Amino acid sequence: MRRRFVVVSVLAAALAFGVVALPTTPASAKSAYDSAYGFDRTWNAGLRLVRVDLGLKVTEKDDANGYLLFDYKSPESGQKPVPGSMEFIKGKDGSVRVVVQIAQMPGYHEQVLVDHLQRKLRNEYGDPPKTPPAPSAPKDAGADSDTPP
Repeated sequence: MRRRFVVVSVLAAALAFGVVALPTTPASAKSAYDSAYGFDRTWNAGLRLVRVDLGLKVTEKDDANGYLLFDYKSPESGQKPVPGSMEFIKGKDGSVRVVVQIAQMPGYHEQVLVDHLQRKLRNEYGDPPKTPPAPSAPKDAGADSDTPP
C-alpha cells in the first residue's frame, strides 16, 4: 500500500512540475497521400518505387485488394529489414488514398516514401488529371413557381 502511494505521489509531482508530458492524441505511425492518377497508375508506380527504385524486397502484393508488403532497409535500422506496407484505397471519385506504414521506424521514413511516390507519379504521368466538378443540386422552384402544389 505504501509503495503504491509513493509511485502515485511521484507521478503527481512530476505532472505538476511539467516533467512528464502525456500525449493528448494517440500516435499515428503512418503517412498518406491522395492521388488523382487513378488506381492502376498509382498501384504500378508504387510497386515500381518499392521494388525497382528503392530495391526493396516485396514480400506480398495484392492489387485486387490494394496492398503491398515489403522489407524496408535503412542505414538507421542497421541494414536489418523491418516490415513496411503500402495500402491503396479507391475513392468514389476515382482518386486513390495511399497509406504507407513502417511501424518500427520514425514517421519521416513513411513521409519520404509518400513524397517519393508523389514525385514519381508527376514525373512519369505529368500533372494529375483534373477532377470534374460535382454536379449541382437542382434548383428549388420556390414559392413564386407557377406549378401547383
